[in-house]
Amino acid sequence: MAEDKLVLAGKEFNSRLLVGTGKYKDFEETKKAIEASGAEIVTVAIRRVNITSDKEENLLDYVDPNKYTILPNTAGCFNAEDAIRTCRLAREAGGWDLVKLEVLGDTKTLFPDIPATLEAAKVLVDEGFVVMAYTNDDPITAKKLEDMGCAAVMPLGAPIGSGLGIRNPYNIKIILEDAKVPILVDAGVGTASDAAIAMELGCDGVLMNTGIAGAKDPILMASAMKKAVEAGREAYLAGRMPRKLYATASSPIEGVIGM
Repeated sequence: MAEDKLVLAGKEFNSRLLVGTGKYKDFEETKKAIEASGAEIVTVAIRRVNITSDKEENLLDYVDPNKYTILPNTAGCFNAEDAIRTCRLAREAGGWDLVKLEVLGDTKTLFPDIPATLEAAKVLVDEGFVVMAYTNDDPITAKKLEDMGCAAVMPLGAPIGSGLGIRNPYNIKIILEDAKVPILVDAGVGTASDAAIAMELGCDGVLMNTGIAGAKDPILMASAMKKAVEAGREAYLAGRMPRKLYATASSPIEGVIGM
């Protein structure tokens, strides 16, 4: 499996698990969970987490940007203008061009606002940002985001923070059929089996936060998620056996000597 890399915007990564940094009890727990996950890409909500000021505790004192690829995200943005401004601030503050675009439609469901997402994506791509776009599980929207130049498309598995798992695997499969950029499930993963299912479908990776941070033991769950993503990827590459309605003997019965 050493040659099986996740490739994002021309850069190779060994891990197909991307993790967030919110909802932990403190930055020390965040650090330990990220280490246990084996993730190499760590996403950070620019509007909510300090990664620029030395006047208060800074996440980057715990998550070394020389070790991890920092992925600024626009969590908490509810219109295209705020999302674009947040990405520009990230570029100005840390030189980050790789961003996760997230424009939400409301505070109750946290579903993406698709027109606003498309609007913001176009502006950011035109400005040279490498955009990983969070969207719903609609194949048409996914294709539009790819066609406008997004580096990756990130359909939700279920609502953000719900832990409901992959609610519509068939739409995810349709998205995967024609995709020419990486497809990563983002949102809804609650436990290791959810992550494995996403990878078995053929997704290029999984991004999660609450599934780890919200566990009773986040560090142990991070380790479980690492194994699940790896196992799911291997199962996808191996190719599962066909589903059958009736039983098939595990041992051949042809040529068996009669009793």
